[in-house]
Amino acid sequence: MICKLLLVDDHSLIRAGVRALVSDIPGYTVVGEGNDGNQVAELVLQLDPDIVLLDISMRTTNGLDALTQLRASGCRSKVLILSMHTDPELIMQALESGAHGYLLKDTTATELEQALTALRNGERYLSPAIAHTVINQALLRTQSFKAPTSDNHNLTARQLEILRLIVRGKSTREIAHGLGLSIKTVETHRSQIMKRLQIYDVAGLVLFAVREQIISLDD
Repeated sequence: MICKLLLVDDHSLIRAGVRALVSDIPGYTVVGEGNDGNQVAELVLQLDPDIVLLDISMRTTNGLDALTQLRASGCRSKVLILSMHTDPELIMQALESGAHGYLLKDTTATELEQALTALRNGERYLSPAIAHTVINQALLRTQSFKAPTSDNHNLTARQLEILRLIVRGKSTREIAHGLGLSIKTVETHRSQIMKRLQIYDVAGLVLFAVREQIISLDD
């Protein structure tokens, strides 16, 4: 089944660039475009997209306001923020306002496909480049922590080590190289971590690691 996308960005060149990238990804199609946040709700109602690719900074109604409106309307579409902004507070606001993922505009075609696949599968996605920023911001905004115990996570020392690297945005290949493991071994550990925690996306792992104090500002 083809996954329908709606692009909302006030720069026509950005929309054209994203549309070109999407055209090379099997299973996805752009069904509509908008150039301001105030068009989002109406376009979603008309086109019923599976995923909305939404900019934050736009002329009249910004992406955060559009997100709030979509959530209030009971919209079923997933929202992937596509922005140049790396401000941690802004990223957190977007996630708290209902965004299912946050992708930087200098992304590659491969990462765009990864993000779209994650949202299509009911997961969340954060660009690896901003994962550490989000962790730091979450830590700063958390007033108290529940000390981690084996009962909370039931992970081995090696799995905890790999979890820390995952939430810091390291790829499977980077983790394997850094720890002297095979890629297959790291993939197995990653799968076991997600299965034990019942968390199947990086954003969820980040929040878990923060809550359980598995990572810190010094990580």
